[in-house]
Amino acid sequence: MSINRRNFLKFAGASTLIGVTGTAVIEKILLTDAEAAVSPGSEALTAKRWAMVIDVSKIKTEDDYKKIIHACHSIHNVPDIGNKKDEVKWIWEEDYEHSFPGVSDEFVPESIEHKSFLLLCNHCAKPACVRVCPTKATFKRPDGIVAMDYHRCIGCRFCMAACPYGARSFNWRDPRPFIKEETKEFPTRMKGVVEKCTFCSERLARGLKPACVEASNGALVFGDLEDPNSEVRKALSAHYTLRRKPEVGTAPSVYYVIGGNEHA
Repeated sequence: MSINRRNFLKFAGASTLIGVTGTAVIEKILLTDAEAAVSPGSEALTAKRWAMVIDVSKIKTEDDYKKIIHACHSIHNVPDIGNKKDEVKWIWEEDYEHSFPGVSDEFVPESIEHKSFLLLCNHCAKPACVRVCPTKATFKRPDGIVAMDYHRCIGCRFCMAACPYGARSFNWRDPRPFIKEETKEFPTRMKGVVEKCTFCSERLARGLKPACVEASNGALVFGDLEDPNSEVRKALSAHYTLRRKPEVGTAPSVYYVIGGNEHA
């Protein structure tokens, strides 16, 4: 997808300023429109750094997984194209081996080895995708959410190559004909644009938790990682958790409880 004239001129003009004032100015210019896309009201949920804890022991059946995935995909107009090549996904199921390749071994309990895990964007503290995006279509908000401005995305897919978690999808074809019931409150995307989970930033602005959390019946916990009294901090203090590929140094904000036992 080619960048439109308005965005090209904005980006080109901002780029000229780099040599004079440094990168701080270009980031401020380019992020203004994207940050204004969702205007938080007085009821907005706020945090210093949003995080999620997923307790896989509380997701019992395939219907539980489908309910959570559908809650996310339906409100965000994620298309169901029907084939793996063109698949677009914000949250999905994956087996243990591919979810945690660095910690898999031959002695993993069978109950875990054959368990499915819910995967999504990790909203990393040090997101590689943000560093490589040439137009700042991907950016990190002050509250830790790695957000996207779909209008600024030029489809270069640098972010997809940089993400070590496979959390981004590319629209190889127009996704709009494959949306069964469009949610008018959330923008649809177009061919040539990358998309991913946003931690439901538009819902947080209205005082609502992420759709997947609401649909999970307590299996997904969401809150402020910097607040010792938040739900996520309580879950982290009560359970041993894993994060995906911690060795790559991106510091994921999504944690997994793989067993139901608390520390002794």
